[in-house]
Amino acid sequence: MSERVQVVTRHLLAPVAAAGSETPVYEPGEHFGIFPDYEHKWPYPEVGIMSAQETPSTLFTSFLEQAAKNFPEVPALAAEKPVPALVRTGEAPSLPWEAWAKWTWKGYYEDACKLAKAFIQLGVQQFGSVTIFGFNAPEWMLSALAAMLCGGKYVGIYSTDTPEQVQYKVDHSNAAVMVVDGEMEFEATAKHVEEMPELRAIVCWGMPAPAQLTRKDGSVCKVLTFKDCLELGASQSSDGLATRKEATRPGHAMGIIYTSGTTGNPKAVMVHHDAACAITSMASQAETGAFQAYPARILSYLPLSHVAGSMMDMWFPIFMAGSNRKLHSTIYFARPYDLKEMTLAARIQFVRPTVFLGVPRVYEKMQSRMMAVASTITGVKKSIATWAKGKGLEYCRNLQAGGSKAKPLFLTVADKLILSKARDALGLDQCKSLIVGAAPISADTLEYFGQLGMMIQNVYGMSESSGLTTCCMPSWNAFGTVGQALPGIEVKCFKTGPNGENIEVPRCQPSAKVVPEDCQGEICFRGRHIMSGYMANPRFGEAHIKEIREKNESTIDKDGWLHSGDKGCMDTNGVVRITGRYKELIIGAGGENIAPVPVEDKIKQLAPALSNVMMVGDNRRFNVAVVTLLAEGATGELPGGDNLTGAALEVNPAVKTISAAMKDPAWQKYIEKAIEETNSDTNVCQNNNWKIQKFAIAPRDFSVQTGEFTPTMKLKRSVTEEQKLAVGDVEGAHRSIVQMLLPRCRRCRSGCPLRLQRDPCSATKRQKRSNHSC
Repeated sequence: MSERVQVVTRHLLAPVAAAGSETPVYEPGEHFGIFPDYEHKWPYPEVGIMSAQETPSTLFTSFLEQAAKNFPEVPALAAEKPVPALVRTGEAPSLPWEAWAKWTWKGYYEDACKLAKAFIQLGVQQFGSVTIFGFNAPEWMLSALAAMLCGGKYVGIYSTDTPEQVQYKVDHSNAAVMVVDGEMEFEATAKHVEEMPELRAIVCWGMPAPAQLTRKDGSVCKVLTFKDCLELGASQSSDGLATRKEATRPGHAMGIIYTSGTTGNPKAVMVHHDAACAITSMASQAETGAFQAYPARILSYLPLSHVAGSMMDMWFPIFMAGSNRKLHSTIYFARPYDLKEMTLAARIQFVRPTVFLGVPRVYEKMQSRMMAVASTITGVKKSIATWAKGKGLEYCRNLQAGGSKAKPLFLTVADKLILSKARDALGLDQCKSLIVGAAPISADTLEYFGQLGMMIQNVYGMSESSGLTTCCMPSWNAFGTVGQALPGIEVKCFKTGPNGENIEVPRCQPSAKVVPEDCQGEICFRGRHIMSGYMANPRFGEAHIKEIREKNESTIDKDGWLHSGDKGCMDTNGVVRITGRYKELIIGAGGENIAPVPVEDKIKQLAPALSNVMMVGDNRRFNVAVVTLLAEGATGELPGGDNLTGAALEVNPAVKTISAAMKDPAWQKYIEKAIEETNSDTNVCQNNNWKIQKFAIAPRDFSVQTGEFTPTMKLKRSVTEEQKLAVGDVEGAHRSIVQMLLPRCRRCRSGCPLRLQRDPCSATKRQKRSNHSC
């Protein structure tokens, strides 16, 4: 008989959980599947939140069906239709509520059923898939739920994906139906329809339907409008849906989340029905503070193709409305251009969300705008604002884990005079739950919002864990950490033993500012929320199947532990701290491992005029920082232009552009000072190997459009390094430049791999011979 492995379920705020009837038993073996029809099975504890009694294993769509009965007349979805045109950058006021198109919870379910019946008619098979290509919209969610209802999977495609990436995802997922927004999305699909052999129909929701597409072999891909699709479904019997429902079990996949990998094709994460039920049940427990935001108003703006957008905007509201929680919400949709054109603030101010999820970049942009406004205040008003924020910061620190929780004297006055007005101006005055995830956020940004009375909860997870694993609870919020495991989830930090076995590392002390290396390991987790596996397509051949199987085996081990790839530690209170990512660790020339994020965050904290900092040092004698400056029009989605903005205008008031700042001595001293202070901070730079010795100012900011960020604005570190690199090789240079960001050489009009900042064509003779085309 196989060896039985006993595991421990972690409880909130408990340093060590006791084994017992809440502990599931795992048989060592293969805890994943790779094919579209795989049914995932997971051991359940006898009692506790993750037991079958407390969180029954069911189809996720059953919650939408029940929500329609619980709240038939309550608005579930609301969107401005048609989307109003942009007035100008930064200005796009919302329409009045009466002008928004709305779906009640009953209408949400009924339209999803109509679409599901239409999808069956159009060729979606049991365990097949429907791809959705467009910005967040009611039609996006309706299509996703319809895919689930007809026994298939929804597959989101990012609006920033190239036509080649679109083709791969549609073909790899065996999509029979593609739902698209506008002309751009349709053209990207039509361009590669020959390489999408399984695609039977394209449904357009934001444009008239063009003519059907005919392939060279004579096969046809139908094209119809969203309205046509609803009418087609309405004319069909519901018997087909009942048959599909009977054949679908909770362990079958309901969605595919394609990871935004930096190299190669993205991996297809299969999220099964039971995982979505489990993660929403765990996240809705009282300790997380989720209840206080409901009945909820939610602004949908993060890509639904990403697990964070799906979980926050779709899974969680449906679960809350359809489970025994019986708490409804209304999802408001942002405009497609809101992030790019810096008009998201108008939507936030209109919606007044009660719960808000943002990636770090969104909060950083808010912080930058508020700081720019604050810099214009002078005299008595500035003194009062500084005093009020000081009171807010004191209370913010008192509220953190281990703090006194005491309210400072005159906090109420400070809040009435200044702090509440700041929250109101942002549109977050009614927000009960502020959440950040998807990437690391600096403690400086968390404290900035905390001093205004907005305690942001850091959450941590990945697509492979259905988006969530740990959370900073309102009662136990520790900035700089990602909180504790949700109820029913196991989290441990492992090092790999000599025979490949997992060896749990010792826990560190909560007060440790510098975590000993022997207390750090790979963060691993286990529970009902773990994916079915990365999907393989049998049509792609044996080599592809072998590759996907190997990727699964390297991610989920024989004992069921999901290996995150993140380096971190856990303290004696069960609080998890991420110290780096193994793929992002800089390996110095001497072989030392350096985590770049803490160094980068410290520099940004000390130099608020900087937008991004990227540390480079792999196999180099010293580390280099590539920095970008705050620029007008830079939104994360777009890189912006050459003009400086905000705090960047204060470094040297005579310098107004990035190109001028690159040559300016005041800017050089400003950045040098921040780097020197960072280098001398032993909490950040543990020894000389961590220190930065040179830096480069890039001629524009990083962005999604230009390829340095993923759609959720994570830095594509390896891609950015591969595209750049003129740093570190020129030892005599005080500063170097990122090749991909520079304009072409003034002498040869080509992209020279090695060139210095002051004179793009000045390089050593060796460099001219080997790399310099002129």
